[in-house]
This record gives sequence, structure tokens and C-alpha cells, in this order.
Amino acid sequence: MDFKMDRNVLRWLLVLASFIIISLILWNTYIFFQNFKSEERTKMQNWSLAQEELNRNIDLDADIGELIPEVISSNTTTPMILVNDDGSINHNNIDEEKAKDPQYIQKLIKQFSNENKPIEVQYKNEVKSTIYYGNSPLLNKLKYYPLALLLIIVLFGAVVFFFYRSSKIATQNKLWTGMAKETAHQIGTPLSSLVGWAEILKSENINPSYLSEMEKDIARLQTITDRFSKIGSVPTLKKTDIVKATSESYDYLKARSSKLIGFEMSVPQNPIFVDLNEQLYGWTIENLVRNAIDAMKGKGSLKISIHKEENQVKVHVTDTGKGLSKNLYHKIFEPGYTSKKRGWGLGLSLAKRIIEDYHRGKIKVLHSEVGKGTTMEITLKIV
Repeated sequence: MDFKMDRNVLRWLLVLASFIIISLILWNTYIFFQNFKSEERTKMQNWSLAQEELNRNIDLDADIGELIPEVISSNTTTPMILVNDDGSINHNNIDEEKAKDPQYIQKLIKQFSNENKPIEVQYKNEVKSTIYYGNSPLLNKLKYYPLALLLIIVLFGAVVFFFYRSSKIATQNKLWTGMAKETAHQIGTPLSSLVGWAEILKSENINPSYLSEMEKDIARLQTITDRFSKIGSVPTLKKTDIVKATSESYDYLKARSSKLIGFEMSVPQNPIFVDLNEQLYGWTIENLVRNAIDAMKGKGSLKISIHKEENQVKVHVTDTGKGLSKNLYHKIFEPGYTSKKRGWGLGLSLAKRIIEDYHRGKIKVLHSEVGKGTTMEITLKIV
């Protein structure tokens, strides 16, 4: 308990530290952006002062020297528009071709006014011209730097999350694989004994029908043991008639289910071949049927149908149970999810892994309505 609490505290401390570091980086970036913007403002004010001095010297017919033209020509990055009192317009660091369009210039003046407060150039208390200037290319790039930083942080967080999730799933898979193989091993010992007892009973005066049913159940136990032993390893797929495989699972389940369940099966007359591991596929059908029976609380109608569509075959398992809301369509396949008081919530997650990981097919909730029933769909490729 203490170790778990320490881990939780450490986790929250890391989250808090990360949040503080990110906040400091963003704040410093913001301060740097504002300082840079202030420097550009100062540069443009100096430019306006140089322009005022130029106007004064021209009016007095004085020597303007070298400093004033140098200051005026020093702006090589900041886009600007100079609107004179006579209506004439000069511009700097703006595309010459686009600047020929008066509407484009007016659009820029409006944009620059929103970005920075215009600067008036005065002489003898009269406004001679107004400077409209925008952000330099470097400042515009810097403006998006925090967004880029946030994106990098989000991507890094996503990588860490998926790595942690993959590691956790791998650990869970190892646990379930170990449990499954141990279960297969534990069942194997009494099963061997049952096979021996069945052979002994054959020599006794026992009703042959009893022995036949007993042998079916023993064979079933052997199938279950084989299924569990295959978990964690890549199963062998063989070209198999899915109609026959589905029918066999249907017949077994129908014979051992409540008489209050009305079973129905609708399948094509001709065989449909797919790459299949018959034992694992049968396990999937069993899981779907047993879930359907549980959803109907042991009373209702259950139908299994097979439909051939071009290069695919679809298997539908339809019940008249309590149904599902749409937000549960994907959640029911998550390991551990169950609506039953007893159960580990592994049936549908195993079915999903068998169909999608091993058989490269699809399994989903095709349709469901609360209070009316559910249709599950398995899709496999025809060979």
C-alpha cells in the first residue's frame, strides 16, 4: 500500500513539475516576444524621428548629412507603409507587384493598425505623414513558437502514453497467457483420468447414449484445453468451411442450453471457405452465444446467420436481450469490462483478439437497441 501511494505521489509530482516547466517556458517566450516587439516599436519611432529631421533639414535647406539617410534605409525587415498628408503613399519591405493594387495597400494598412499603433510624423505641430507598420517575419515566426512548443510537448506526451500503455498491455498479455497455459495444464491431468474411466465404463453394462454424451463432453474438455494452450502462440489457419464450423458450434450449444431459448440458424447450402483455426473460431461463437443468452437472462430468441458478400463472409449472432447503448459498442470489447455481477470481462476481448489479430477479420456490434436486442457481426475474407 505504501509503495503504491509513493508511486502515485511521485507520478503527481512529475505531472506538477512538468506543468511548472512548461508554464515557465511559455511565460519566458511571451516576455521575449513582447521585448522583441518593443524593440521593433523603438526602431520605428527612431525611423519617424529621422523622417521628421529630414523634413526639417529640407525645409531649412540644410545639409542632411549621412546619419539620417542611413537611419531611414536601415529598416530592411519590418513591413511599413508611409501615408503622406497629400495622400501619396510610400512603402518598404512589401512585395512590389502586390503593392500596385490600392485595395491590397488598404488591407495592409488595416492589418498593420491592428498589429501596432500607427506613428505620426509631425513638423511644426502638423502631421506630415503617418507610419503603419506590421510585424517583421522573425516576429511572426516567433509568435507561433509557443504553439509549436505545445505541439512538441503533446506529441512527446502521446509517445510516453502509448509506450506506457503498450508496456502495460504486454504485461497483461503475459499474465493472461501464463494463466491460460496453467489452466490447460491443470485441466489436462483429470481429463486424462476421465478418458480412462470412459474406456472402463464401455466394458460395463451402461446405456450407450450416456457414454456417447459423456464422450462428447470429454472431447469438449479436450478442445477447451487445447484452446487455452494455444493462447499466446500464433495459431495455425487452415482452409475451412465456415458454414460447417459454425453449424457444429451451434448444434453443441443448442443441445446444452435452456429450452426457453429459441434457437434459429440461417446458412447457405453451399460451403464457404476461409482461412480458419476451427477451435478458436468455435470459441468465439460460443462467447457470442453465451453473452447473448446472458443478455436475455436465459429466455428469448437467438439467431445465427451467415451471409456471403463478394469476397467476404459475414456471420451474425442476433438476440432479443436487453441491448446496448451506442457508447458501449466499442467499450464491451475492452478487457475487464462486464455488465454481469460475476465474470472477468474477458469473453469479448478474447473474441476480438481471435478474429482481428489471428484471423485478420473484423468483429463489431452491427446493431443494438436498448430493450430489444443486439446483433454482433464477424467479417472474414473468403479464400
